[in-house]
Amino acid sequence: MGDDELMARVSGARRKIVGTKQTLKSLEKGEAVMVLLARDADEKVTGPVASLAGNRGVEIAYLETMSVLGKLCGIKVKAAAAAIIEF
Repeated sequence: MGDDELMARVSGARRKIVGTKQTLKSLEKGEAVMVLLARDADEKVTGPVASLAGNRGVEIAYLETMSVLGKLCGIKVKAAAAAIIEF
């Protein structure tokens, strides 16, 4: 999936969760259908999310920066992780 296609898909998502803790919770509950991670985020923060998503078979998409991920999710601050609950 190209960057433009990913951006369009995420922008049009009906339900998103933003933040590492909330993303982990959505994965544990089986709600997340896609996980978004920022490449420039600390591995200590994103590692557990990537691991759980991989174990659950949830698609993982990487964005270049935390700023881009935050903006894409409609918040004014940076974000290391987010999850799509419903497209």
